[in-house]
Amino acid sequence: MSTLDSGLELIRRGAVDLIDEKDLARKLSRGPVTVKVGFDPSAPDIHLGHTVVLRKMRHFQQLGHKVVFVIGDFTAMIGDPSGKKTTRPQLTREEVEANAATYTSQAFKILDAAATSIEFNSRWLSALGAEGLVRLCSRITVARILERDDFQKRWKSQQPIALHELLYPLAQGYDSVALKADVELGGTDQLFNLLVGRDLMREEKLEPQVVLTLPLLVGLDGTEKMSKSLGNAIGVQEPPAEIYGKLMSIGDDLMWSYWELLTDVPSAEIAVMRAGMQSGSLNPRDVKAALARNITAQFHGPEAAAGAEGDFRRAFSKGELPETIEQATVSGQARDWGAAKVLVEVRLAESMREARRKIAEGALSLYGRGAPAGGGEVVRDPNAKILSDLEDGGRVLRLGRRFLEVRLEA
Repeated sequence: MSTLDSGLELIRRGAVDLIDEKDLARKLSRGPVTVKVGFDPSAPDIHLGHTVVLRKMRHFQQLGHKVVFVIGDFTAMIGDPSGKKTTRPQLTREEVEANAATYTSQAFKILDAAATSIEFNSRWLSALGAEGLVRLCSRITVARILERDDFQKRWKSQQPIALHELLYPLAQGYDSVALKADVELGGTDQLFNLLVGRDLMREEKLEPQVVLTLPLLVGLDGTEKMSKSLGNAIGVQEPPAEIYGKLMSIGDDLMWSYWELLTDVPSAEIAVMRAGMQSGSLNPRDVKAALARNITAQFHGPEAAAGAEGDFRRAFSKGELPETIEQATVSGQARDWGAAKVLVEVRLAESMREARRKIAEGALSLYGRGAPAGGGEVVRDPNAKILSDLEDGGRVLRLGRRFLEVRLEA
């Protein structure tokens, strides 16, 4: 297999749309290409769903190509309408800048920082000014913008579409013009925006970029796109035990896409594991444990991954509490809090609604420090005062696969 062919094989791994492969092969044959990916810092944290595109950027870096990490500080103030039924809230400049700072530090857990160029798209979009923006709008028709599936659905259901939202594909597309991108990557929900970039490049007499899209990673619930707001995400900065435990909770069918999109294990080896599970020669638990260990090690190192695996086995196989348990401190007023409020305050749940749902599902258990895991008391009342008798010692809460020791402030 030639170097070009092997490079194309790596680039194609996990891809959904590649428009088009002949153009890509021609560009690659000429030498290093410029690969552009845009990220709007609409939230401070990166989860595994974001890393699917980041990992593909890394593949291009491994092949010697130039990767440009575009921080959409301008476009984030518009709000990407992709997949949204309503208008996104507009962020302030301060919110965007704060989120951008954490985005890059987390992204470099995957990307080679030395081989990554960082650009803020306000550099060229702000410079357009009102006149330039009007001229940019003349490059595309309203009919073309309304071809977008998100807008069509909202129009038909009489959901409002704010005028500034129609500018988003144009602004993202102009990023490609400004950078003279050879390739742009994105999730499948970004396909329309990426194709607009091709259109604008043609209008500017530039060679159109190649578009490559990747699947939207399904979250822990097994149905919806991974999203922090849906409570089905795994953050790259979460503790090793939490990443490992959450990965062990995914369905057997879901783990194959995780193997392909979140690891560098060769596709042939993944196929062998899948065949082994189907034949019964491999235990699904062992295959999933290998996946959890692999991904946890990517963000915390092999030693931390091994420790997380050991804690998991003690807690869920041997009926013991983990050796290492996270700790949280709350005020003395917590004695009067209901269970749902406690979960929110110690960040075991994102909202009261999520906390009540998890409690109703029987996911919350209480333990005395050092008590065997089998002695846990399941809590089903969201208003139960689970810390009312807490004095000097701590109380271990188990929510799903996560353990947390709660102590009162001195």
